[in-house]
Amino acid sequence: MTFAVVGLLTACAGNNTASNVDAPGEAKTSSTKTLEAGAALLQSRPPIEALNAYLDGFHFYNGHRDVQMEAHHYCSILNEEVIQCVIYDGNRKDAKLMGVEYIISEQLFARLPGAEKALWHSHVHEVKSGQLIAPGIPEVAEHALMEKLVNTYGKTWHTWHTDLNKELPLGVPQLMMGFTADGQADPKMVSERDSRFGVNSLEKKKARADIPAPKIDPGADAWNKGNVIQIEDPTGRSHLH
Repeated sequence: MTFAVVGLLTACAGNNTASNVDAPGEAKTSSTKTLEAGAALLQSRPPIEALNAYLDGFHFYNGHRDVQMEAHHYCSILNEEVIQCVIYDGNRKDAKLMGVEYIISEQLFARLPGAEKALWHSHVHEVKSGQLIAPGIPEVAEHALMEKLVNTYGKTWHTWHTDLNKELPLGVPQLMMGFTADGQADPKMVSERDSRFGVNSLEKKKARADIPAPKIDPGADAWNKGNVIQIEDPTGRSHLH
């Protein structure tokens, strides 16, 4: 497989989704702003500059499919088999860093031990349903990208649960999953996202009907088979209310 098409994701897109959280703290002082400006001018940021792909989709807490949220992925391509993404709760400048997702090819996934596979989710439904989008690029480029992503698997951890209006990144990371069938994602959530981006998931679903749906490795999407893995929070904090 190849991820070269992801390099097309350099068009302007976004700046239409606010963060779910106002972090507590005093406003930036003039000296802090001056330090920021100086750092931006003088320091290089190769890992950040490599984040040249933007994907928007949806996650839910493993073991709690009804607790769902939108996730803005900013990704870099490490090689032809591995993509790494930082996930935010919005796409504006003050968006909060919500977690990370690692995306690997089906070839790499097939070599993982069974216990490890249970932490990963497939991307077939996300692609075929039209729920996963790459804002700001031509339809033909997005379609080509989805042809690649449909064969991949992701492992996602959220560290700041901003969807639940947490003011700070409290508690422990939580394992997230992706939807695997129609009727699982909250239609209102999807519709609101579509409206903001000026897209139609159902139309994208039709347009992607020609993308072959690969056979999903039985080790992925373990929650769908009753094997739910989640980290228990030692602080006693619940991430569900």
